[in-house]
Amino acid sequence: MTPAKIYFIGICGTAMGNGALLLREMGYQVSGSDENVYPPMSELLSASGIKIFSGYDPSHFTQKPDLVVIGNAISRGNAEVEYVLNEKLPYTSLAELLKNYLIQGKESIVISGTHGKTTTSALAAWVFHSAGFEPNFLVGGVLENFGRGYQARPKSQYVILEGDEYDTAFFDKRSKFLHYMPTTLIINNIEFDHADIFSSLDEIKLSFKRLVNLVPKNGIIIANGDDRNVQDVISQSFAPIETFGLSSNCDWQAGNISSKSSSTSFDLLLFGKVEAQFEVNLLGEFNIKNALAVTIAASHHGISYEEIQKAFSTFKNVKRRLEFKGEYNGIKVYDDFAHHPTAIRETLKAFRTKYPTERIIAIFEPRSNTTRRNIFQKELAECFADADVVFISQIARLNLLPESERLDPEKVIADIRAQGKEAFYLPDAETISTNVAEIVKQGDVIIVMSNGSFGGIHGMLKKKLSL
Repeated sequence: MTPAKIYFIGICGTAMGNGALLLREMGYQVSGSDENVYPPMSELLSASGIKIFSGYDPSHFTQKPDLVVIGNAISRGNAEVEYVLNEKLPYTSLAELLKNYLIQGKESIVISGTHGKTTTSALAAWVFHSAGFEPNFLVGGVLENFGRGYQARPKSQYVILEGDEYDTAFFDKRSKFLHYMPTTLIINNIEFDHADIFSSLDEIKLSFKRLVNLVPKNGIIIANGDDRNVQDVISQSFAPIETFGLSSNCDWQAGNISSKSSSTSFDLLLFGKVEAQFEVNLLGEFNIKNALAVTIAASHHGISYEEIQKAFSTFKNVKRRLEFKGEYNGIKVYDDFAHHPTAIRETLKAFRTKYPTERIIAIFEPRSNTTRRNIFQKELAECFADADVVFISQIARLNLLPESERLDPEKVIADIRAQGKEAFYLPDAETISTNVAEIVKQGDVIIVMSNGSFGGIHGMLKKKLSL
């Protein structure tokens, strides 16, 4: 029997790409299209034999697929979407595809929250894998332990999913995680984000309340006990709840936290009593909370503390999470996905523990649908406290926002300078990399923060710093 043909519109998005690779591994014929075809996803797809079409054109449908998956970044007016609708081809969202093809009938472990989803999901996947559970998983990034962000194991009863609160598709405005049928739910934190689809924090909390309401009574909710918004959304839960955090009011608490250059150790306390000691290859208090949540989930499913520590010791994180890109003439360059003021602040705070005395140069692209707007105008000026020098580029896709809604990067820079720091507003990656090369000194460390390719800035920095 010929495997079903599945076509992905918007295939190079991180989640879509990993979903396509997952379906390919499950034996389906997969192809797709995108207008933003760039590494690492484009390389992973091509290496797996998945045909990628550049741009959107009905001519790509040389054979009618059995199912079309439409990405959540794709809108009406897209030439391929219009073809699918006109030809009455069966279509679905990635989230619904996962529910029907991967999740149903399995133990679904869903990791949610504004920050830390990808790292926590990656750590959970590695802990369960190391303990012999061979889980299915889909994570929005490239897991360095696996060299990919997905794994298909049809015989396994476990599936680990990064639960995104962003909407599902133009035809389904529910949050994606509402399709994931969680039996174990982790909620790391809740803040305002995704200003393009949510008008308030209360709207985001409503989506999380709906997610909480899906967890069965024989499931479990593992919730950040230090986060008031999280506590609010779990207040009407039908499922049992266990809380984690750094404060003594949490059921599970991390104490005696000690940082090294590339790892952090902590005591695990349950109701105030020390249960175990752990060391994980991650930096920052926010990552200790991530590790704490994974520890609870793993323990709940019968994984011993010894097995958890073994996995922690060999965990290699996710690409674009404080990823070392290279050293050029004594200057180290890192890449990070941070794009929300809280994530920027916590990432730089963790980075400072690794480089306590070096000069840190932070380069930020306001690219997300929230940081492009002036919602975090004040917070962005405050989140670079642990950087010594700050560069901010022009906001991405400037023409798509009314002037009244736009972030004012020059005002952010002025406010940072008022704190006594060096700060520069420059329009693009080329100009920034040129100016960085002019002021950089041997021993400096550079961290680039963007949730996109940032115009190929890493290649530019490598070239200019190597001269």
